[in-house]
Formats: sequence, structure tokens, C-alpha cells
Amino acid sequence: MVGGIWYALSLITILLAHELGHFFVSRRYGVKVTLPFFIPFPLSPFGTLGAVIKMKGIMPNRKALFDIGIAGPFIGLILTIPVIIIGLKLSEVAVISEIKGPVIPLGSSILFSLIEKIIFGHLPEGQDVILHPVAYAGWVGLFVTALNLLPIGQLDGGHVIYSLFGKNSKIAYYITLGLLGLICIFVNPSWTLLFILLLIFGFHHPPPLDDINPLNQKRKLLGVCALIFCIISFTPVPFQIK
Repeated sequence: MVGGIWYALSLITILLAHELGHFFVSRRYGVKVTLPFFIPFPLSPFGTLGAVIKMKGIMPNRKALFDIGIAGPFIGLILTIPVIIIGLKLSEVAVISEIKGPVIPLGSSILFSLIEKIIFGHLPEGQDVILHPVAYAGWVGLFVTALNLLPIGQLDGGHVIYSLFGKNSKIAYYITLGLLGLICIFVNPSWTLLFILLLIFGFHHPPPLDDINPLNQKRKLLGVCALIFCIISFTPVPFQIK
């Protein structure tokens, strides 16, 4: 419960911004959509299963599909990165052997590690950063964004990849599932449940009404950037429990 209010406010703000990004862009294109629903889950390491909105309308074209799909992660990242920076500024460096009580080391994505290194520099062996609750909220926000950007199925990344490649996007689905399967086998078996769920539900994506006209070059570039952010934000081993 220590610092819980700061963690909760920071994380709820990130999740709300993500979903409102989808919401307002959906309304802009005339796609009917619900307000965000938050899913509390007190027993999880995050205290939540995130937030969702339900789309009730049909996508008019690939442009709308792309803009709606990328809006959530884009707005979420705009808030997540400052939250990480502020949280790390509030965090402390400690000698691991002197820490009293249980410690659960967190894995870090490429992006989080880069921000951490910029702020703290190279830490001597035996020292580590004790994350402030705000920094942990930023870590969770980055983790959730990376999962949403996986280019498969009904995830945000699935919308982006379909709008880029149409029915040929199934190639990206197979590659993503193959890489996730390798991670399950050789790196972290805790991803197995997600692998099974994506294997069952991850290959169907309803086409927009206009599935012919391609995206412009600007959106194609943003799509490539989204895939890059997925890679550098993904954490293969989130919790290094010993």
C-alpha cells in the first residue's frame, strides 16, 4: 500500500489516455464506440487487467483502421515516457545487500533501460534502482503498450499491420507467434498462456469496407515506427523471481 495512490493515479492516467486516443479518433471517423471500461484485478502484480473500449461500428477504410489502432499506443507513449522520467527522478539507488525485506527484480525493455541509464548512468555492481511507485506505473504502462503493439489479431498492432498489408498481414502473425513461441521455450515459459490465446484468436481480423486503397507514405512510416516501439518496449522476462 506504500505509495499506492501515486501508482494508481499514474497508471490510470496512462490507461485512460490510451483508450481515449482510440475513442476520439473513432468518433472522428464516425465509428460507434463505448467509453473506456477499467478492469480491476487486485491479485495481479499490476492491480489491473487494463482498460478496454468496445467498437460497435464498421471500419470504413484502412486509413480509419490505422488511425484508430495507432492512436491509443501513441497517446499512451506520450504520457508513459514522462511518467517514467519523473518516476526515475523520484527513485533511489541502493545497495542490494542492504535492502531489508523481499525484493523482486524487474526485467527492463530496451527503451526503459535506455532512459534509466541516461538518468543514473552506469551503476556499480551490487547496486540497483529502487523504483518509486510512479516509475513502476511507467514501467507497467510501457509493458502494456508493448503487448498492445504486437502485430497480431485484434490488438492495436494487429490493426496497424492489417491496415498496412491487408490479408497479407497473416505473414506477420505467423512470424510474431513463432518468435513468441521461441521465447516461451527458451526464455520465459510464463508467456505460454498468451501464446495459446493468440494461437486461438489471433488470426481473424475483419476487413474494413474499403480494403483496397492503401495507406499514404506518412502512415506507412508511422506503422514502421510502431513496430520498432513494440520491439524496444517489450520485456521478455518481466519479473526475475529468484
